[in-house]
Amino acid sequence: MKKALFAAAASAAVVVAAPAFAGEAFVGVYKHDVTFVGNAVGLGAAGREDGVDVHLGYRTDKIESLRFLGKPQVHAMISVNSENTSNFVAAGFDWRIELGKPGGFYLRPGMGLAYTDGETGLPPANAPGLTDEERARRTYLYYHRIDFGSKVLFEPELALGYQINDRVSAELSYVHLSNGQIFHQGKNQGLDDAGVRLVYKF
Repeated sequence: MKKALFAAAASAAVVVAAPAFAGEAFVGVYKHDVTFVGNAVGLGAAGREDGVDVHLGYRTDKIESLRFLGKPQVHAMISVNSENTSNFVAAGFDWRIELGKPGGFYLRPGMGLAYTDGETGLPPANAPGLTDEERARRTYLYYHRIDFGSKVLFEPELALGYQINDRVSAELSYVHLSNGQIFHQGKNQGLDDAGVRLVYKF
């Protein structure tokens, strides 16, 4: 499965970059499955899954022909979890919105689709006739794995960035995965990643 995810991400990046070697590459480090307490991100709080996610990705330049969408950039990325849970690939659109003069702070909202190798359709731990061993296994999965409900997910994201120089930017980034009750009816636990990434413009 991991090999398939790597291959899909590589293929997406090649397709996106093929017209011209331009755009920008990014690498990020994220807390996997962060929780939210009030208005604060509980980076130390316990989600269902643990570990650190590394995001590797590529963005095109603004696509001038998509004026009706606000000239978005296209992104393609792969996320690998240090505990080998819920890796994913994603692709979609994002928009750089300058906060004041170009070259300073900016916002970067985005929306895409993702595919995960995480769990979907975890079996219930309270089903009748289970052995104690099987009930314990299912209970462990309930508390330690995200049940996405669907392998295909929505991937909204938001970043606050700062242009360090002509080629390098730094971004505080939040990425969310969930089925939105569209790809699946029922469980929609989702994944929240929060972290930082460096962006290099070619």
